[in-house]
Amino acid sequence: MIFKKQLVDGKVVLIPVVLVPVLQEQERGCMRMSFGSHYTPKDKAGNPQSKGDDAHFICAEKNTIGVADGVGGWARYGVDAGKYARQLMSNIVTAVQRQQPPLNRIVDLGQALEEGFLNTKAMGSSTACIVTFKDYYLRAINVGNSGFMIFRNSKCVYKLLIQQRGFNYPYQLGNCMTCDKPCSAIVTTVENLLPGDIIVLGTGGLLDNMFAEEIEDIVSKGTLEGVNTEQLASTIAHLALFNSMDKNVDSPFAQAARLAGLKHNGGKRDDITVIVGHVIA
Repeated sequence: MIFKKQLVDGKVVLIPVVLVPVLQEQERGCMRMSFGSHYTPKDKAGNPQSKGDDAHFICAEKNTIGVADGVGGWARYGVDAGKYARQLMSNIVTAVQRQQPPLNRIVDLGQALEEGFLNTKAMGSSTACIVTFKDYYLRAINVGNSGFMIFRNSKCVYKLLIQQRGFNYPYQLGNCMTCDKPCSAIVTTVENLLPGDIIVLGTGGLLDNMFAEEIEDIVSKGTLEGVNTEQLASTIAHLALFNSMDKNVDSPFAQAARLAGLKHNGGKRDDITVIVGHVIA
């Protein structure tokens, strides 16, 4: 395994970097992307003003996107975990925008995550997954059970492995003693993206309620007359929402519960965030 050095609390730590080749080579050059997103808080029907626990950003000028999934368990202590997630994403996108890497360098996600984390003072905790694109490769940094998939010709060719300590117990960034720090993050590089590839980034509300095959079907039907990333994100999120309320669907969350020796029927009610990226050229 390859490790990347990163400065944390004045100490140099090693972060594992995963290199993932994806199919065929693509000539390096100017990479153009389009992005679209959709967010549905789980309590929106009962409370239209609810901001939920998720947060996300799209920094199109840096080809960088990110999601955070606030840990709802903080509510029992009177803490709005969504506030932590929103502050974290705001601080990370500020850090990304402030970076001025040379033309041949990609955004430094480790630095952005570290800076965003240190500047987030709200109570609570959240997962975080940030993805950036340059020269037909993708780099991601992830803490927890948010993640992304890559679709080529409507087929899933890559899915990020999530970070969990146990069933429904993801790694999570926060300011509490038991929370994780950015040094727990896994950095992944996926090489050789191609024009036409579609990247779907989502929080647990998406990944707990939809299989890759279901998203493949949406991508296949939704790109017959061109790619509208906003519409794709909305369609995917709405099916995830439908599944989350279906008490009979055999969801990814239900299957994971069975593997853990637990019983859970149907989907999992949760906030749902979906960002869709499309490699145009």
